[in-house]
Amino acid sequence: MRSIEICAGAGGQALGLEQAGFSHQVLIEIDHNACNTLRANRPHWKVIEGDLRNFHANHYKHIELLAGGVPCPPFSVAGKQLGHEDERDLFPEAVRLVSECLPKAVMLENVKGLFSSKFDAYRDGIRKELESLGYTVFWKLVQANHYGVPQLRTRSVLVALKREYAVHFSWPIGVMAPPPTVGQALAQEMMSNGWKGAKEWAKKADDIAPTIVGGSKKHGGADLGPTRSREAWVKLGVDGSGVADFAPSADFHGNPKLTVKMASIIQGFPPEWLFVGKKTPVYRQVGNAFPPPVAKAVGKAILKAISAVEIDQAGEESNEQPSRCAR
Repeated sequence: MRSIEICAGAGGQALGLEQAGFSHQVLIEIDHNACNTLRANRPHWKVIEGDLRNFHANHYKHIELLAGGVPCPPFSVAGKQLGHEDERDLFPEAVRLVSECLPKAVMLENVKGLFSSKFDAYRDGIRKELESLGYTVFWKLVQANHYGVPQLRTRSVLVALKREYAVHFSWPIGVMAPPPTVGQALAQEMMSNGWKGAKEWAKKADDIAPTIVGGSKKHGGADLGPTRSREAWVKLGVDGSGVADFAPSADFHGNPKLTVKMASIIQGFPPEWLFVGKKTPVYRQVGNAFPPPVAKAVGKAILKAISAVEIDQAGEESNEQPSRCAR
C-alpha cells in the first residue's frame, strides 16, 4: 500500500511503516542531515528536502496513507507550549495535505504534552477538521515499551480513517513479553571494543531506559536529557552527561556514556541503520525519532482495517461476474 511520509526525520516512523507493508511514494523533510540519513539507508526512496509548507499532495490522490511526525516543540513540556502560536506548528499543514490527497488513512505522532488539558481545544479543532473531510479520528497515548522498545517513551498518536475503513480499526495490542533491559539491548555494543567490564555492567543495567531526549536546534546538545533523566541513567550505570564517540575501551572504568548507535538501539532502530552528520545533529535525529517497532504495530493495524474492506469489495465484485458455465 502506498504512503506519503511528512516531517520524516531520520526515518523511524518511515522504517516501521515499511516493515508493516507500506511503500513510500515520497518523503518530505527539511533537515539536510536527516535527508542524507534517509537517502543513505533507502536510496530508492524519493526524498524531498524542503519546507512542508511548500509541498502539495494533489498528485497523490486517494493514496492509502499519509503519515508523519509534525514538530513537537509547540507542545513539549520542555518548551513554552505555544501550540498554534508557535511558528513550528505544522498540524494545519498536515490537515491541508490530507484535504489535497484524501488518503484512506492518516497517522500523525507527537509528544505526550499534546494531551495536556491546555491543548484540549486544539485537539478538538484538529479532530473536527478531519471529521469534516470524512474521517473517523482515533487519538491516544501509546507506550513504546509495550511494543518491545527498551525505553519509557510515551507518544501521542493520531489515526484517522475514512469511515468505511474505521469500523475495522482497533489499536494494536502490545507484545506479551517484557522489553529487553538496557543491559540486554546494549551488551554487544558495549563489548565491541573489548571492554572487560561489559558483562558485569549489563547485569546491573537491569531496567528499561528513561526517555531519550533529542533537544532542538535552539536548545540542548548531545546529552541524555535534563537532570532527572541523567539521574535515572546513573542508576542504570550510564553517564548521561554526554554522548561518546566510541564504545568503552578494554580497560575502561566507571560508568560508560552511550554512543549515538547505542541511543538508536534504545529507540528501536536496527543496528545497521546509518545516521549521517556530525555527532550533535545526528544525536538529535535519534532523540527526536519515533520508535520503528511502534510505527510498525500501528501501521499493521491501519493496513488490516483497509485490507478488510478491500477484500470484501473484491469478493463482491467476483460474485457479480457471470459464471463461465452460465448458459
